Amino acid sequence: MRRSVGRNLSMCAVAASMVAVGAAAPPSSASVPQKVPVAVGYGGAVASVDADATAAGIEVLRNGGNAVDAAVATAAALGVTEPYSSGVGGGGYFVYYDAKTRKVHTIDGRETAPLTAGPDLFLENGKPLAFTDAVTSGLSVGTPGTPATWQSALDAWGSKRLGTVLRPAERIARDGFTVDDTFRSQTASNEARFRYFPDTAQLFLPGGQLPVVGSTFKNPDLARTYEQLGREGMGAIYRGDIGDEIVRTADKPPVDPASGYNARPGKLSTKDLKAYAAKYQAPSKTSYRGLGVYSIAPSSSGGTTVGEALNILENTDLSKASDVQYLHHYIEASRIAFADRGRWVGDPAFEDVPTQQLLSQKYADSRACLIKDDAVLTSPVTPGDPKHPGRCGKAGDKAAPTTYEGENTTHLTTADKWGNVVSYTLTIEQTGGSGITVPGRGFLLNNELTDFSFAPASPDVHDPNLPGPGKRPRSSIAPTIVLDRHNQPVVAVGSPGGATIITTVLQTLTNFLDRGLPLVDAIAAPRASQRNAAQTELEPGLYDSALRGGLEAIGHSFKLNPEIGAATGVQRLPGGKWLAAAEKVRRGGGSAMVVDPK
Repeated sequence: MRRSVGRNLSMCAVAASMVAVGAAAPPSSASVPQKVPVAVGYGGAVASVDADATAAGIEVLRNGGNAVDAAVATAAALGVTEPYSSGVGGGGYFVYYDAKTRKVHTIDGRETAPLTAGPDLFLENGKPLAFTDAVTSGLSVGTPGTPATWQSALDAWGSKRLGTVLRPAERIARDGFTVDDTFRSQTASNEARFRYFPDTAQLFLPGGQLPVVGSTFKNPDLARTYEQLGREGMGAIYRGDIGDEIVRTADKPPVDPASGYNARPGKLSTKDLKAYAAKYQAPSKTSYRGLGVYSIAPSSSGGTTVGEALNILENTDLSKASDVQYLHHYIEASRIAFADRGRWVGDPAFEDVPTQQLLSQKYADSRACLIKDDAVLTSPVTPGDPKHPGRCGKAGDKAAPTTYEGENTTHLTTADKWGNVVSYTLTIEQTGGSGITVPGRGFLLNNELTDFSFAPASPDVHDPNLPGPGKRPRSSIAPTIVLDRHNQPVVAVGSPGGATIITTVLQTLTNFLDRGLPLVDAIAAPRASQRNAAQTELEPGLYDSALRGGLEAIGHSFKLNPEIGAATGVQRLPGGKWLAAAEKVRRGGGSAMVVDPK
């Protein structure tokens, strides 16, 4: 049955395309790294969605850097080639395995709300703002956490200076990279709002036009920004002139007066930047099939929700289940875990988040018994109470809806010859973030604060995800590292995709650990995403398959989603070998490389 699952679930991985931009002649094909979805070899490995970014990480590994150095170098390069998904104007979550101590560490580099923000941040005349109005505004901009994450990771575990690891990205920004279909289509989908802001339009609409596929996109402003950060350190953002410029841009968005667009001013201040700190914190941890599954704890809901769903699935032998029953149990576990996420997870600096209880097997068992082989739960499922696990089926509070999260985050995974591993997901939230470019700096500001609930989800139930001063909005980011019984790495994975990150990571792990798919096929397999909604989203490979009919016979209802997530991963192989894996098709295919493929 496993072999047929491999055929059914990996035959279709859905299309989209990936990045590169232009305003010059195309570079020679010899100078453009080629994308391959899987690579095996020695000396370390890097996987990301972009070949130039993966090559930047490999360059640092070849020059003696470790997995942390390579991760920062890859992330910085993605800030050039994937500027609509990541960059120094955003935030993210960093998970690191230290081979020497065999321990997992994490950094919460999530953006924070301004210190003057209250629960009414997105209310206007007592009513929630329209989502699109909130996104494309200074009001949506949180204090960036990515620069502090890079510096914190390098300070704690890196072996190279910031300036050294930024150099490949600086070079790509200065010399340019090749525009592909995805970059052009992402620009096209943002063209109208990019034109509201002259600096954004000048950068991303060269000559007033959409970038041409095959042309070379250069970002000299970002090259200069990286050069300054490498020379002065991240203090230039949190206590210096770049930070001053970020604040001015967010608080008075530089709109084209002729556009007539009302870009609401933000509330960011230099005090917010000075007060910001990326947080070193313990990872979330659960045991699954005797393996240790480590991820990011709140403020992200990724680690707790993936972990709870795995615990719910623990007592079901997914390796022997039919394709239909495997997907049925995976979907139902996701549905239940999302119900609990909506009620209980927020920023633990402000909310009483029962992380330990959410990840307990006792609580998972009290929820798993809701799942029947021949019936489907009705969404929205009400949350349970992890502090007081009750009888099977005992309802808790009213269900909280899943808030919308932008899907154009990016993920990278790295490993080195010493056995260290990084799983790192970073974001500016929605494709193109707020749409606002810092003048002369070459990067977009995030719209991360729209991950908060604009108003309480239910008037009689506490919502843990309302805005607050200095509060981190809830995320679904779930960079994950799995260790064996000897605390050695087995696999590391992660994905972009907003709230679908959780289901993408969960499905990839179960495909790999339970169903026996090779990592690259576990990533490529067509996806289903259930987030406590009436319908489950399916990619075409499942929506157009016979499996859909089998699931509908049980009672499932589906809607089509052309593409869910864009995962990458690394796997430790015997004898010091690494396998790097990325998407075969999604976002135009990802890029996996190793230092020495021989």
